Amino acid sequence: MNNYLSDFESVANNAYIHPTAKIGKSVQIGPFCYIGKGVVIGDGTWIGPNVTVFEGARIGQHCKIFPGAVIAGIPQDLKFKGEATTVEIGDYTTIREYVTVNRGTAYNWKTVVGSHCLLMAYVHVAHDCVLGDHVVLANNVNLAGHVVIDDYAILEGLVAVQQFIRIGMHSFVAGGSLVRKNVPPYVKAAREPLSYIGINAIGLKRRGFSEQTIRQIHDIYRQIFVSGQMLSKALQTVEDKISDSKERTNILEFIRNSSKGIMKGYYTLASANGHNNNGQSNGLPNNNIHTIKQHR
Repeated sequence: MNNYLSDFESVANNAYIHPTAKIGKSVQIGPFCYIGKGVVIGDGTWIGPNVTVFEGARIGQHCKIFPGAVIAGIPQDLKFKGEATTVEIGDYTTIREYVTVNRGTAYNWKTVVGSHCLLMAYVHVAHDCVLGDHVVLANNVNLAGHVVIDDYAILEGLVAVQQFIRIGMHSFVAGGSLVRKNVPPYVKAAREPLSYIGINAIGLKRRGFSEQTIRQIHDIYRQIFVSGQMLSKALQTVEDKISDSKERTNILEFIRNSSKGIMKGYYTLASANGHNNNGQSNGLPNNNIHTIKQHR
């Protein structure tokens, strides 16, 4: 019963577990852990040493939570008045060292991390965020409150995301990026300010998307981000000229529902840096020609 690494249900002698916590079968809880009032931990979950799980945590089955993580801490939000809110973590999710996942507020009542996610060391997930399934947040990613990240999105290290932003499914955000606008599905995003640098073709292939579907996604985003049309006109062109599909619907609905707007495209960034859509000077100040050319 004392060996938290055994294959059997085990709780270290110096771990504290509140009497009202509900611990599933074959759960392992390491030394110096704190498991608070009413916490629920699903079957087969491993909790390493020095993990703090506060009241309001609902942890799924077969998760792994590494040393120093703090789950369900109260929100860092001055509007929080002590309301009973939760953190919900899906099955088979891994939370690495010193990750913090805060409880929700009265705005959404819960913070959600989906199933099969990987949150690497020092990630912070603020109040009322909602992460889908198979999301990867690399080291030191920081999410402000109310961020939504859809299934299979990947954020590289040191990405910071502003509050109320949404990042679409199967998207990829390059390391060190500052995300202030919504990132549509299936794309790669980088630069400052954050901009479209192509579709996430490698990720889509790994997820089993066909070549035909990947080409269609590419054609859609050429209209939206490369053609130089106004966004409303580009969306209409996509509807008129590109055949209907689930992916087309996902893209159009995402963009039309993005009240905070979406990130910049190739054309708008090039125009801002002194080039038109053909790479010719437009007479504007040229601050980033090299970056634009190398991604053409």
